[in-house]
Amino acid sequence: MLDKLDFLLALAKERHFGRAAEECGVTQPTLSAGVKQLEDMLGVRLVERGSRFHGFTPEGERTLEWARRIVGDARAMRQDIDALKRGVVGHLRIAVIPTALPMAPQLTTPYRARHPDVRFTILSSTSLNIGIALDNLEIDAGITYLDNEPLGRVSAVPIWREGYRLLTAADGALGDRDRVTWREVGRVPLCLLTPDMQNRRIVENLLREAGSAPAPTLESNSTVALFAHVRTGAWASVMPQSFGETMGLPANVRSIPIVEPEVVHTVGLVVPHRDPMTPATKALVSEAKSLAARIEATRAAKSLV
Repeated sequence: MLDKLDFLLALAKERHFGRAAEECGVTQPTLSAGVKQLEDMLGVRLVERGSRFHGFTPEGERTLEWARRIVGDARAMRQDIDALKRGVVGHLRIAVIPTALPMAPQLTTPYRARHPDVRFTILSSTSLNIGIALDNLEIDAGITYLDNEPLGRVSAVPIWREGYRLLTAADGALGDRDRVTWREVGRVPLCLLTPDMQNRRIVENLLREAGSAPAPTLESNSTVALFAHVRTGAWASVMPQSFGETMGLPANVRSIPIVEPEVVHTVGLVVPHRDPMTPATKALVSEAKSLAARIEATRAAKSLV
């Protein structure tokens, strides 16, 4: 039955019979027959069929919820038993919002030092797609905003509080300032993340509240592309404080605090809400808590200077 539930999950991900079959490593007739057998077993129609995939029936949507739970638990059981024999091993797939990517090594590097038999795949993703991918068992964890938009059914570990900075050329607009307001930020040529990114939605709301109409002259889903454009001196951008601190800024680029208001958001780790967790995920949660403690200790030490 598990293989048929896997077929259903692949169909939910790909929304196409052929691509779902390829994802599962079977032929399309095999996948279609497996889904039909599941329908016969449950006595209901799960998929709206035509010349192509048209979606799930209400019964199919409910079955999909159970499939995620059952397949997730089965995978967790196998990993848990395997860990009894070999320790923490396996493959962790972590999706990260673009602005948090520079911080990812602070989580994965100490983790791998403790568990050298675990390998990682780090993916850049929107916050919305992180939630979808967790539901569909496509990833094991995500690093995203925790306090701005709904997260869904996850377990969350706050790691750091994120403030915002104007990245601009030292000799460019506002480049000689110690701090700037959101209203002032709205008056300079900006390059920002694309609208599907939560960071963009946060920035746009703050600019609107300050009386500015967001009108970036360049958009990208890559923070690397935005940073490269800022370095030319022709653009400015709004980035998290940690971005400049982690990536390092060239001499001609400044990171200036944005105030009025001075806004912070919490970024952290999200994992599927499951008890017990897989050993690899449990270790990741523990590492995230340790990282949060280190960041807080550093912040407290700086405040005493």
